[in-house]
Amino acid sequence: MNFEIAFQRLIGHEGGYSNDPDDPGNWTGGKIKVGTLKGTKYGIAANTYPNLDIKNLTLEQAKAIYKKDWWDKLGADGLHSAIVFQLWDFAINAGKDRAIKELQQAIGFTGSQVDGKLGPATKAKVNEFDLNDVLLTLTAERLKFYASLPTWPKYGKGWTIRVADNLIYAAKDN
Repeated sequence: MNFEIAFQRLIGHEGGYSNDPDDPGNWTGGKIKVGTLKGTKYGIAANTYPNLDIKNLTLEQAKAIYKKDWWDKLGADGLHSAIVFQLWDFAINAGKDRAIKELQQAIGFTGSQVDGKLGPATKAKVNEFDLNDVLLTLTAERLKFYASLPTWPKYGKGWTIRVADNLIYAAKDN
C-alpha cells in the first residue's frame, strides 16, 4: 500500500462538488446552518478547510491536501498496510480521532485507553491480533458508528456501500 493506490481508492468514494445544506461538513462551522455553506469537493470539506475555495478545488490540489494533511499525519507506520488504508479512509470520512478510537475499541481498549491517539501502545496491541480480526472488527465498529449518527437515514446507504467496497479491498490487501 502506498499513497498513490490509497488515493485512487479514496477518490472512487469521494465525488465532485456538493453543497447539500443538510451535510454538516459542507458548512464552515461544522454544523448545519453554522458558518458559510461552501460545500465539499473530492471529499475536501468546508468544515475542515473553511478558508479554501472548495467549489474551484482541482483534483491535484485535493490530492496534495490528502497527502500532506491526512496520509503523512496519520502516523500509522508499523501497522500492516491493509489496516493503514482502512484507518486512513475512515479518518477522512469521520475524523482522525474517531477512526483511531474505533480501532482502539476494536482491539479491546476501554476507558482512558480509548484516547484517539495512534501511539506505541495502540500499535503494539494492534500487532498482537490476527490481521483479519482487526480488519473485520474495525469495519464493524465503523458501521456501528455511522448507524449511530442522526444523519444515517439520509447518508447511510452511501456509507454502507463505501464500507462494503473497503471490505473488498481488505480481502485483497491481507
